[in-house]
Amino acid sequence: MKSILFSFVVCLFISFSFAQPAASTVVELQAALEQLEAHSENSLVKNIEFTNIGPTVMSGRVVDLDVNPLDPTEFYVAYASGGLWHTNNNGTSFTPVMDNAPTQNLGDIAVDWKNGTLWVGTGENNSSRSSYAGIGILKSTDKGKTWKNMGLEDSHHIGRIILNPNNPDEVVIAVAGHLYSPNEMRGVYKTMNGGKTWNKTLFVNNETGIIDLEADPNNFNIQYATSWQRDRKAWHFEGSGEGSAIYKSTDAGNSWTNVSMEGSGFPTGNGLGRIGLAVYDANTVYAFHDNQDFRPKDKDSQAEGILTKEDFRTMTIAQFLELDNSSLNRFLRENNFQEKYRAENVKQMVSGGTVKPEDLAKYLEDANAMLFDTPVIGAEIYKTTDGGKSWTKTHDDFLDDIYYSYGYYFGEIRVERNNPDAIYIFGVPILKSKDGGKSFKSMDAPNVHVDHHALWLNPNKPGHLINGNDGGVNITYDDGENWLKANSTPVMQVYALQVDNQKPYNVYAGSQDNGVWVGPNTYSHSMRWHNTGDYPYKELMGGDGMYIEVDERNPTIVYTGFQFGNYFRIDRDQDKTTYIQPKHELGEAPFRFNWQTPILLSKHNQDILYYGGNKLMRSMNQGGDYTAISPDLTKGGKKGNVAYGTLTSIDESPFQFGLLYAGSDDGLLHITHNGGGNWEKISDSFPLDLWVSRVIASQHKKERVYVTLNGYRWDDFKPYVYMSEDYGQTWKAINGNLPLSPVNVIREDPANANILYLGTDNGAYVTFNRGENWERFSSNLPNVAVHDLRIQAEAKDLVLGTHGRSIYKTNIAMLQEMSPEKLKENLIVFDISNVRHSERWGSRWNSWREHIEPSTEIRFYTGNTGAATIMIKTEKGTTLYSSSEDVIIGFNSYEYDLTLSENGRKAYLKENKEATIEEKQNGKYYLPKGIYNVEITLNGVKKTKEMVVE
Repeated sequence: MKSILFSFVVCLFISFSFAQPAASTVVELQAALEQLEAHSENSLVKNIEFTNIGPTVMSGRVVDLDVNPLDPTEFYVAYASGGLWHTNNNGTSFTPVMDNAPTQNLGDIAVDWKNGTLWVGTGENNSSRSSYAGIGILKSTDKGKTWKNMGLEDSHHIGRIILNPNNPDEVVIAVAGHLYSPNEMRGVYKTMNGGKTWNKTLFVNNETGIIDLEADPNNFNIQYATSWQRDRKAWHFEGSGEGSAIYKSTDAGNSWTNVSMEGSGFPTGNGLGRIGLAVYDANTVYAFHDNQDFRPKDKDSQAEGILTKEDFRTMTIAQFLELDNSSLNRFLRENNFQEKYRAENVKQMVSGGTVKPEDLAKYLEDANAMLFDTPVIGAEIYKTTDGGKSWTKTHDDFLDDIYYSYGYYFGEIRVERNNPDAIYIFGVPILKSKDGGKSFKSMDAPNVHVDHHALWLNPNKPGHLINGNDGGVNITYDDGENWLKANSTPVMQVYALQVDNQKPYNVYAGSQDNGVWVGPNTYSHSMRWHNTGDYPYKELMGGDGMYIEVDERNPTIVYTGFQFGNYFRIDRDQDKTTYIQPKHELGEAPFRFNWQTPILLSKHNQDILYYGGNKLMRSMNQGGDYTAISPDLTKGGKKGNVAYGTLTSIDESPFQFGLLYAGSDDGLLHITHNGGGNWEKISDSFPLDLWVSRVIASQHKKERVYVTLNGYRWDDFKPYVYMSEDYGQTWKAINGNLPLSPVNVIREDPANANILYLGTDNGAYVTFNRGENWERFSSNLPNVAVHDLRIQAEAKDLVLGTHGRSIYKTNIAMLQEMSPEKLKENLIVFDISNVRHSERWGSRWNSWREHIEPSTEIRFYTGNTGAATIMIKTEKGTTLYSSSEDVIIGFNSYEYDLTLSENGRKAYLKENKEATIEEKQNGKYYLPKGIYNVEITLNGVKKTKEMVVE
């Protein structure tokens, strides 16, 4: 009996220890979409309007283009997480057409130009760490004014959509499927009735989806599709497998045959990665393949006398000590070993047994060594001229410097409509070949961003191309010799956000593949900078921009950097940049740094910088040197090709120096009360293995702390939000009525302890009662991922960093005045900003300009719906203006144009006999300087607030 009980306990322990979070179900997703719509409709803050403050110049990641075949100046651009945009002036300007859609995450689009119908496959088709999942297939029959979900909600990621040019109701779709978990809804799906019903016509297995799908341009019945076996985890990406293949259909996608079997000439096996297709005709097809098989070792490639890290793995101590000092010093210097490590003293360390020769190789490795150092074959091009019966590689040599180590991020190829030898391939660069893939020429240019994902070739004008990349849209008319840049869309994918205390304050943003930028919060989109050459936002750093810290004593000192912990201290006044990443000691295991490594300047001393690896490091001198003040605060990492077992969020209490919290990507949260002297794990009650997306020490109570967990990397979309009132000894879930969406960030309001702000993968929220209920922001704010948010305390602004639609802000002064009790009141009118009078109101600079028309915002809260009467009165009570407005329960805003009615003017002049109010050029009368009362009446309740025109 004891043996049976023991076995049961062991099995139970194993099942709990290795259980992973469950992926959210399609039923949960469908319910969440309904809940999201209700949230937006009933929210108390749905009228709190946000303003987009850019930036635009760097744009963001494009995943697809669809161009009007009769007028190529009109096209649609699909951004990975920035929605769908339309231009009819060749990219001079764009209009968003999905701001009212339930998601901005796109994989592919298809346009029925004859009927104006838009098909959108949601969920990015690239498989990067920020390739967000979608909600199925959306369709619009009114050019984007309204959208309808046509199903396939559990697809998560859509590879391609093709339409029958002769039957708009016949649509075939490549479904890539879940990125982080197995699922059945992947393969090829087809509808014959415009999406009312779908038939799965090709399925490989629950880890293999369809990534590309092309039809013969002359015969829709002939189609080719590529399957792709992939599985991403937080610690490892497996981007190849035996499930990857090329399929062919001869009946318009109703049935399929594998045409890349062994013996066909196309690679097979576990190394088969992502495959892109370019179909010239029924028989001629190009396949662009990411071959993940290892390259054969080239023993002749190493220059004589040049040491590499691989040399040290098998080197004996005696061999090491015999190395020429100049060769060893060259190796140490060129590989950026710390200055203290030079040939003489390293040999002493080896001879003394402190370190081993292999430690020199280990010193250079990090958790991403497998990702970047593994020599795979990489990009290859194969061609068939017999309809897939046989395949031949088009080139003899390796195609280097195209995919590098992340071919999963690309995989597209194009062929000219009228020239089967003219092909274009794109990865990090974009290349063209005019000899069928035997040789290539670069098409890169200084104004063309790297990392290419979309390309349209004009079938009627060779050399006219529209390209989509990580930096937006480029257009060429001479086959890439010269490019135009069409970047006017605010679609930056923000990772991290910061604000400073200057007046006006500046906003800093780290972004996906577009570096770190800083600009004024007063930015308003304008093309004026084309004339001055001075764009208001300035670039501070390249790469994938990450966290930013600004010295409060001197805002020209900025700490920021790029992926995997590569941070710098920037002195903007001196134009000086200093690399400040902590370095482990020779003989120690390398530090592990997250893609988005957290840093933090201490509020208690701005010379002190905290830096999160797998340990927490502290510098007392602005990053000059560091001391590890913790042991490994993770579970120790996992074998894989992505950094894991890393810190993701750190914070320090404003009440006490050294009261620190540190959260990790593998679900641990620790606290120290004494600057790292002792650490305590406080995450035992949390769900296992969830990413700690944010930990925030309260500004209002020393014992209080907030934490958010994120299950996105398990395809678990539940919102995890917790609060503790006792330093994390016990936790309370405060996700309240939040709909399904992973949580990225939480912030406390600096003025009101009851108010919290939340950023999720599908929008932003506020609570007035510390998480019992959440209210959704939606006015002028699309359903986009909010990665970070900040509050500028003095300006009383909430600033949102979105991963796809750049930066938004709104003023929260009236929110800060609210309490649970005030929310029950019938009517509250908030302070009205003073208005500076101008004699130019109602006039214009010349007859070709618009009239200058002022306005001021009258803001109020109502506990009931109804028609509110808004009146402007003199101090003596004379009515000058009156309007009736329907209001909602919650926060309302009325834009008053500072005019008087004709009767109001007469009443004012009667009261002020020496005054004059002249009719302006626009036919209106405006308030003179003075003090006025704004009176609002709703359901018998009357409230008054003073308004000053100065």
